[in-house]
Amino acid sequence: MSVPKAVLYHSPDSVWSFAVRLALEEKGYGPDEYTLKTVDISKGENFSISFLRLSPKGLVPTLVVPFADSLGQDVESRYKALTDPRAIVQLLDKSRSSLSRTHTTSTAPAPALAPATIEFSTTSNALLDLLHSDEVSPDALKFTNARDDSSLKTLAKEILPIALGRQKALAEYLSEAEAGSIQASEKVKAFWRDSQTENEELLTVLLAADKPESALDAAGKTKRAELFSKNKAAWEAVDKTLQKLTITGPYVLGDQLSLPDLSLVAWLRNVVILAGGVTGDDGKKAMEKLEARCGFKDSTGNLGLFWDAMEKRDSWKKVMI
Repeated sequence: MSVPKAVLYHSPDSVWSFAVRLALEEKGYGPDEYTLKTVDISKGENFSISFLRLSPKGLVPTLVVPFADSLGQDVESRYKALTDPRAIVQLLDKSRSSLSRTHTTSTAPAPALAPATIEFSTTSNALLDLLHSDEVSPDALKFTNARDDSSLKTLAKEILPIALGRQKALAEYLSEAEAGSIQASEKVKAFWRDSQTENEELLTVLLAADKPESALDAAGKTKRAELFSKNKAAWEAVDKTLQKLTITGPYVLGDQLSLPDLSLVAWLRNVVILAGGVTGDDGKKAMEKLEARCGFKDSTGNLGLFWDAMEKRDSWKKVMI
């Protein structure tokens, strides 16, 4: 019997899954210390009853870690699940250092990533509050990233298979619960129904993406206009967030990588892609994509330099490509 490992449930396209996986790499965790499990969002696996037992809102990333007093071969393992990405990254930072009791076979360095001073902690927390706001979530923006009929057609090609897969899974879960083949509480069934309703509204727009506005009925026109409005508001919020970012250089707090860098680069990478960029772009080109999409101007050049600095790191090469 082996010593129990932590399990990270993630989605390859989830912005905060990127941040957590970067933390694992930067802290030097070895393969004997955690298991990586993919949750297929396109198939609605995050709504499965087994996953909801770990993450009641179906959120990824979710980190399941064994309790310290059950890390042995001769005791029953007990676990806790973390679904807040900020808390996950902080735990990963604290749990592996030169003094950690949880060291296993990894010999990689374990640099401290937490800000070293109260001033830096305040700066870090303010930035993390900005990035983790629901208003600027790239994971949410991905599903509404259309501002006109042309971009709506592009969005539908990418998102429609995901929305259809999600709807199919939710219908199956509800059917199985009603038939008694799976046990689900009324709270879980209500969560499924609410998710189904929200997804149906998106599907209504995506399934009609090829139709010109003149061919839509009144309800269809309203739903399409609402999606465009959500997209506009989201990009305005992204623009305001970008304007508020302060980077000492080359990293957020100066010369040393720290916790806010992991969230910033994960968030920035996903926003750049939504603006039409790719991970292979250099910092200048990535910022130009943002400027063309939402008006943000990297006047100091620091954000582009930050992108370039992060792109050179091994963690970027392992996780972000």
